[in-house]
Amino acid sequence: MMNDEFVKICKYNELKENEGKQFFVDDVEIAVFKVDGKVYALSNICPHQKTHLIYEGEIENDKVLCPVHGWAFELTTGNLANGRKGLDSYEVKIVNDDVYVKVYKKIFNW
Repeated sequence: MMNDEFVKICKYNELKENEGKQFFVDDVEIAVFKVDGKVYALSNICPHQKTHLIYEGEIENDKVLCPVHGWAFELTTGNLANGRKGLDSYEVKIVNDDVYVKVYKKIFNW
């Protein structure tokens, strides 16, 4: 069930520095990164060719690089370097060493 609540995904110490990890919250696939001790959550699906590998991307200059074609996404916003929309970004909070993410389902208005 999708709602506007934060969902616990893991313990803080389960995340390795500068290494992504893949999670599913309901039917939303996310990539979570810990960089300089801060945790970021982005969509795991690259908008370029819909590959589900963002969590395997290299971290460089506060960006994650898609491992397939090297597109660079800001960790804080998910945007591409030129400010264009890239990946969805999700709010993260840490409570008592537990990592929580607030995800939302993408709604299409066709």
